[in-house]
Amino acid sequence: MSPSAERTAADLSVDAAVAEVVTLTSELIAIDTTNTGDPSSLGTERAAAEYVAEKLAEVGYDTTYLESDAPGRGNVIARLPGADASRGALLVHGHLDVVPADAAEWSVHPFSGEVRDGYVWGRGAVDMKDMVAMTLAVARAFKRDGIVPPRDLIFAFVSDEEAGGFHGARWLVDNHPDLFEGATEAISEVGGFSITLTGGVRAYLIETAEKGAMWLRLKVTGTAGHGSMLHTDNPVAKLAAAIARLEQHRFPLVLTDPVRDFLHGVGELTGVPFDESDPEAAVARLGNLSRLIGATLRDTANVTMFNAGYKANVVPSVAHATVDGRMLPGREAAFEAALTDILGPDVELDWDSLPPVQTTFDGTLVDAMTTAITAEDPGAQLLPYMLSAGTDAKSFQRLGIRNFGFAPLKLPPDLDFTALFHGVDERVPIDALHFGTRTLHRLLRDC
Repeated sequence: MSPSAERTAADLSVDAAVAEVVTLTSELIAIDTTNTGDPSSLGTERAAAEYVAEKLAEVGYDTTYLESDAPGRGNVIARLPGADASRGALLVHGHLDVVPADAAEWSVHPFSGEVRDGYVWGRGAVDMKDMVAMTLAVARAFKRDGIVPPRDLIFAFVSDEEAGGFHGARWLVDNHPDLFEGATEAISEVGGFSITLTGGVRAYLIETAEKGAMWLRLKVTGTAGHGSMLHTDNPVAKLAAAIARLEQHRFPLVLTDPVRDFLHGVGELTGVPFDESDPEAAVARLGNLSRLIGATLRDTANVTMFNAGYKANVVPSVAHATVDGRMLPGREAAFEAALTDILGPDVELDWDSLPPVQTTFDGTLVDAMTTAITAEDPGAQLLPYMLSAGTDAKSFQRLGIRNFGFAPLKLPPDLDFTALFHGVDERVPIDALHFGTRTLHRLLRDC
């Protein structure tokens, strides 16, 4: 086949993937895969996993469907052999579950998958059924059109990420590591999306690190009694005081390499040099992005649930709270010690934790990302950054896999993209889906 014919074949393949990505996104959103985090509730991902498996089987993939000991938490894995089996495989993964959504707060039903005003709307539109749909569209195009990538591609569509992945990626890694044999690198959320800086300069953020997570369960016991009497051992008051101390505490500022590299990169692109002695000033200039980047300057601990009492005139014997803790790489022990000291001896602590993730912004895969992005958006720049939240990269790094956040989207300058994650009226631009599909197609056929 001549080079011009090869380009034509690739163009046709891209066109086919782009043509179906909006439908795939909409249909995936319409499958309610809400993950409440309640370990006693049944999984909701099975229907979405079966949908993905069917779409892959239509074009000839052999798929593996697995559930952990949590019924309904469906996971689907498929492999596309590459031209060079000696090269490390690339894992492309996405989660099928979403966080809850209150329909009364939305302007569209959160599980409608409605397509209007240039967007696909619904819970999961950006977190992360958009990337699942783009991956599915490209995987289908490659198989259907006989495209052989340079290296093996492993496609994984997993469950339970919104509750730590313990019945999804973590369970697969611990119980079925053979499915990821040979994988050396991975891409997934949260990265590859554009930001528009001062002067109209567009940059794409590539996640190279993410904070660790610690979900703490706090408990204080005391003496129950009548609410009208004097009390010196009220567990509600003791826990509230401990939470207030935590809320008022400010963890130390730590400038990690990924954040330093990001802020220096922004400084070079905007012409405002980054002063390492005052990183908070640099973050403040980032507009809407400052919420995300600001959270990567220090550890954080936010109370998210408080539960105590059962009647207005009864002092209860126990009070509970939940805290979402996030720590920077290398800060795990210091973070735990600080929490114990701040909360005090009256508070019993129990927690689940997932480690930080960190890699360097270099290598052939990063080069391929740069080529793929700039081919679709000439003049764009790529910047590494740290995610303040967590992804399934925390589980896949247990296999020695190097993880990057790369779910490419070219976004309107005025869209507050980070606010859409877990937010009301979550939506993804159709143009961004088309851009992302073209970019992902180019990356996977050249990586």
